[in-house]
Amino acid sequence: MSEINSELISKYRSRGYSDDMLPKPKEKRTWGTFNYFTLWQGSVHNIPSYIAVGGFLTLGLSMFGLMTAIIISSLVIAAAMVLNGLAGSKYGVPFGMLLRGSYGVKGALLPGTLRGGVASIMWFGIMNTAGTGAMLILIGKFWPAFLDIGSGSTILGLGIPSMIAFLVFWAINMVIAFYGGDILNKFTAILNPLIWLVFGGLAIWAVYQAGLSNILNYVPQQVQTDGNALFKFFIVINSLVAVWACPAVGNCDFTQYAKSDQAQARGQTLGFFVAYTLFAITSVMILAGASIHYGIDTWNVLEIVNKFDGWFIPAFASIVILMTTISTNATANIIPAGYQVVALFPKLTYRQGVMIAGVISVIICPWKLMESQESLFMFLNIIGAMLGPVLGVMLAHYFVIMKGEVDLETLYTKPGQYNYYKNGYNSLAFGVTIIAAFAAIIGEFVPFLKPLSQLSWFTGVFISFSLYALLTKRKMTKVQITTATPN
Repeated sequence: MSEINSELISKYRSRGYSDDMLPKPKEKRTWGTFNYFTLWQGSVHNIPSYIAVGGFLTLGLSMFGLMTAIIISSLVIAAAMVLNGLAGSKYGVPFGMLLRGSYGVKGALLPGTLRGGVASIMWFGIMNTAGTGAMLILIGKFWPAFLDIGSGSTILGLGIPSMIAFLVFWAINMVIAFYGGDILNKFTAILNPLIWLVFGGLAIWAVYQAGLSNILNYVPQQVQTDGNALFKFFIVINSLVAVWACPAVGNCDFTQYAKSDQAQARGQTLGFFVAYTLFAITSVMILAGASIHYGIDTWNVLEIVNKFDGWFIPAFASIVILMTTISTNATANIIPAGYQVVALFPKLTYRQGVMIAGVISVIICPWKLMESQESLFMFLNIIGAMLGPVLGVMLAHYFVIMKGEVDLETLYTKPGQYNYYKNGYNSLAFGVTIIAAFAAIIGEFVPFLKPLSQLSWFTGVFISFSLYALLTKRKMTKVQITTATPN
């Protein structure tokens, strides 16, 4: 861990940086292994992930094969989070500043917008849609007539009760983003046991109703029988990793508070492995068991919860899902989006940025992305195609070009006095990012290249990492040769 003294911090502060952008001193780096172990536990059990697993069931993999793919994905996610978080834990520097090191002072705005603007706003809308389903269940148990408002009429493809619930849930998230997003972190210790109580209880119920052997041998009513099983295995991994494309790119915002590199590495690796191992078991047991029990393929865990008799279990499960959704959504999606809007338009206030991002999240009609597994897969592939290349460039820049060392003096040089890239843009990083993103998404339009898009995150990371490392090394060699050549 790099030591940051008060004199150095004061020096950087005098250059116009806010405290949020400054390197964190030792007294603020208090997060240990347990903090990182619990950090993402609640976020694993989100509704889109369960819907995605429902789609995975139709790929034709065995239940054991599917659970294995989910568990392996945890190690890939952990590797991405740990590696891209090492600069944060070593220097106490946040994502926004490290992005400047790769893309330039001005150039960082584009990838920052992709992560904090586009991707976060889209995820905010999707998570609000997922929370809407839980809110409808909760309201319907106490006010059944609410579900009949509008007599089937729709607004932009969404029923009136759903639209009302969506806007109410959206407003709750917005208020928390305005006034109390950070407060929700204090409830993590309470929420995590409740999450396991709900989903663990559902898994036990599913095994009791359907039988363990029946679940392990379950075959969906509609299943793909063609295609390579190994490739499908990697499709599952890619889709789950793409869920974490945003946090993986900006993980230094969390690792900047680490006591050491080892603390964040151990904590996140163990945390993701344990969380996804349990998620692999509960998701398959719940979805397959419920489908067997009800005689129809059921991919939405909220639909399963809603079928329980009485009011207590559906209401309790819905409240837990709502609270975890709000907690994750406010801190991981809308708050970063609000800050990014301000970064693009500095005259705006943070709250104005949050409001703009929130309004956009409604305009894009995110419920359309939740209509089927196919649309959700397409969204995950697009997110992977956008942010995979950014991650690849950042990793190549830190590990290959900088060899794990960051020159804080250069990084924090005030823009205008000295830009470490011409006009504040690293044109090579931009070019590589565009090429890798194009390669990762082209399969959506060119059928025979579809495998590249089905593995969009891997495609983007591999191409951008390789190209950036190769071309930057070559450029540096040419500069050295030119400098050494006598006139």
